[in-house]
Amino acid sequence: MILEVQTPGLLTTVQDLGRWGYQGKGMPVAGAMDPQALQIGNILVGNDPKEAALEITAMGPKLIVEEGEGLIALVGAELGFNINGVGAPMWQSIKVKAGDEILVASPQGRGCRAYLCLSGGIDVPVVMGSKSTYLRAKVGGLEGRPLKAQDKLSTGPLKPLTWQTADFQCPEHLRPDRSEDSPLRVVLGPQDDAFTEKGIRAFLESEYTITNEADRMGYRLEGPVIEHKSGADIISDAIPLGAIQVPGHGKPICMLSDRQTTGGYTKIAVLCTPDIANLAQRMPGQRVRFKSITLEESIAAVKVEREQIEELLRLRASYRTRKVFPGEGRVRKEVYRMRLKIQEVTYDVTVEEVD
Repeated sequence: MILEVQTPGLLTTVQDLGRWGYQGKGMPVAGAMDPQALQIGNILVGNDPKEAALEITAMGPKLIVEEGEGLIALVGAELGFNINGVGAPMWQSIKVKAGDEILVASPQGRGCRAYLCLSGGIDVPVVMGSKSTYLRAKVGGLEGRPLKAQDKLSTGPLKPLTWQTADFQCPEHLRPDRSEDSPLRVVLGPQDDAFTEKGIRAFLESEYTITNEADRMGYRLEGPVIEHKSGADIISDAIPLGAIQVPGHGKPICMLSDRQTTGGYTKIAVLCTPDIANLAQRMPGQRVRFKSITLEESIAAVKVEREQIEELLRLRASYRTRKVFPGEGRVRKEVYRMRLKIQEVTYDVTVEEVD
């Protein structure tokens, strides 16, 4: 497909799972702020879960399908979604063709970041192993910048069985829970010993507000001061995704996808990976609380999300071969799904029992 951008939205960029492996050379990771939603959307349209999509912040674009046809799916934040002026469902693949108008509007419920996934992915250059846009360095995506009016977006070649994925839905129990009331889980460290007991209690027992200084790089929070023992400065070290820095003023900063590679402030804790996206779906003015968990509990939470992706892949394989009749759950024939690697090329293979 070829799509033309009529209006770009507030901030719409090309993102995949990020540019991992280059922080040591000074290149930030970038990537989707809600990677679980991105992967789900890609599965719905028949892509590899890691494929690039459009990350839409708060208010989305209007796109016209100029040529071809394909599948699209909108996932993530609850934004208004219309095709040819008619409301369209989220969390489901939808077939579009030349002449169709796609509109993603303003928030209608929870969240502020949605992902518009296109069958075949988005055909932009791969830079350091990723298509993700890193805005500060103008790297990746579409010329390293957000979308603008009259941009043209091309999709790549379709994966086998793409059309058999049309109308496939993500079940409710596999959609990420981005509750705005839940505390954000953290693992204390790596420099929690730089804070007083009073400071750690303030961090874990207080409520903080997201300030207007909130973007893809990080969220600054306003609230009770977190007390250091003897100062906030350390020898600069690596900043992991979800790290919570506390500079000398004692107010926490949560580091997100476009974070710098290193930093010289103490880090009181790191967000549990699924809860990073929960924070990234919240907007300035909303409040957050933190809850300490163990490293083992954090690892278990990550495993749950990975298992959900694997379950959705199995459901897609069944849906494609109609092993399960939509809405009825009736079994037709045995279906097996496997992944084969032949001469460094990986193939997803679905095998159905025949009479």
